[in-house]
Amino acid sequence: MSHAALSPAQAKRALAPDRYFDPEPRQKAIALELYAGIAQLPIVSPHGHVDPALFADPDRRFGNPVELLVQPDHYVLRMLASQGIAYEDLLAADEPRRVWQLFASNFHLFHATPSGLWLTHELADVFGIQETLNSASAQRIYDQIDAALAAPAWRPRALFERFNIEVLATTDAATDTLEHHQAIRASGWGGRIVPTFRPDAVVNLLVPGWADNVAALAAVSGVQIVDFRSYLSALEQRRGFFRSMGATATDISATTPATTRLGAREVDALFAAALRGEVTAGAAAQFTAHMLWEMARMSVEDGLVMQLHCGSLRNHNPTIFARYGADRGFDIPVAAEFTHNLRPLLDAFGNNPKLALILFTLDETVYARELAPLAGAYPALRLGPPWWFYDSWNGMRRYFDQVIETAGIYNTAGFNDDTRAFLSIPARHDVWRRAAANWLAGLVVRGMLGHDDAQNLACEFASGLARRAYRL
Repeated sequence: MSHAALSPAQAKRALAPDRYFDPEPRQKAIALELYAGIAQLPIVSPHGHVDPALFADPDRRFGNPVELLVQPDHYVLRMLASQGIAYEDLLAADEPRRVWQLFASNFHLFHATPSGLWLTHELADVFGIQETLNSASAQRIYDQIDAALAAPAWRPRALFERFNIEVLATTDAATDTLEHHQAIRASGWGGRIVPTFRPDAVVNLLVPGWADNVAALAAVSGVQIVDFRSYLSALEQRRGFFRSMGATATDISATTPATTRLGAREVDALFAAALRGEVTAGAAAQFTAHMLWEMARMSVEDGLVMQLHCGSLRNHNPTIFARYGADRGFDIPVAAEFTHNLRPLLDAFGNNPKLALILFTLDETVYARELAPLAGAYPALRLGPPWWFYDSWNGMRRYFDQVIETAGIYNTAGFNDDTRAFLSIPARHDVWRRAAANWLAGLVVRGMLGHDDAQNLACEFASGLARRAYRL
C-alpha cells in the first residue's frame, strides 16, 4: 500500500488563511485585505546563506528529506541538541530514514516556535502534506517528500521559479572564486542569484587559520600581501570581482560595533605582528574596529551596501564547535552599544550619500534607545529586520513598535530571511508579510493611517524597502 494515501483520521486542516492575525474582527478583516495585496509579490531575498551550488547544475536535485529540511537548518539542529539528542545522530549521512524518524518523533519540540511555523508551512504549502508530523507518520511523510524530490518540479531551479523569487543573495567568503555563480551565469538560466562579499575570515585576526586565509586571499586576488597596504589592495580587488558578478552588498560580523581609525604606523605594526602570529585579543579587537572603518570607506568608493551584524557571541558551545565547526546554531545574544562605538565611522561617513550601512543586532534593548534615533539622524543608516532569535512573530511585533515611531518606516531595510534552508524562504517571508499587514491594520483601526497608505506601505514592507536598501 502506498504511504502517500491519507485516511480521514490522518488528515489535518489546511493552513488557516487568517493565521497570525489579531482576533479583533475589524483589524483581522483589514489585515486580510492588506495581506491579499502583497501575498503574491515577488520575493526579494537580499541576505541569506543558501548554497549557490544548488543552482549551478540545472539537473541538481535534493538528495532526501533530511538533507533538505533537517541538516542545513541550524534552528532545527540546535533545538534537538538542546534536548540531549546527540549531534552526530542528527548529521548521519548514511541513515537518512533514521535521522528523519528522530526528527519527526521530536517534532513537538517545535510547537510555538518560528521553526515549527516555518516547517509546517513548508510541509503543507510546498509538498501538500496536511498530516501531522510525528513518530507514527514519519516514514509515510518521508516517502511523500522523497517521491516529490525525484520529480523535475522539485529541483532547486524549478522551486526558485515556483517561489517567485526575484533575487536571491548568497553569502560568500572574500576568498571564494564564485565558481558556482559563474556556472549559473554561463548556463543562461534567468534566475537572479548574486553573491555577497563576506571578509570575516580575513578581518578577524582570532579566526583559526587566519594566516592561511590571508594567503588564500593573496592567491585568489593576485596581490602579494606583504603589508597592510597590499592587504587592503587585495580586499579591494576581490570586492571589484564580486561586483562584476552581480554583488550589491558586503556582510561583516562583529561582536560589538566598535569602530576606530588607527594611525598608519599603528595599523601597519599591528598587521605585521599578526602576520608573525603575534596576536592578542585587544589587538584583534582594535584591528576589527579599524577594518569596519576601512570597509565603510571602501563602500563609499565602490557602492557596495555595508551590512553589519552585531551583538552575537559566536560558537558558544565549544564541544560542537570543535567537532563540527562554526555556524551550527550556537551563537548567543550579548549586549551591544552603538551610540559611542559607531561614532568614529559616522563622523567620517554618516552623512555621505554614497554610503548605505544596514545595522543588525541581537540586542533588542538598543532598538528604541539607540538604533532608531541613530537611523533618524544619519542618512547613511538603515535598520535591518529582527534577526535570528527575533525573526519571529513576536520579535517582528516588538521591532515595529520599538523602531518605527522614531526611525520611520523608510529608515528600515525591509525583510531578509537570513537562511541556509532554501525551502524556508517563502515561509519566512510569509510570516513577515502577515506581521506587517497585521501591524498596519492596527494603525488603520486606530485612525492613525489611511487605508490606501496602509496598502502602499504593505508593498514597501514586502519588497520595496529591501529592493532599495540593497540597491537591487
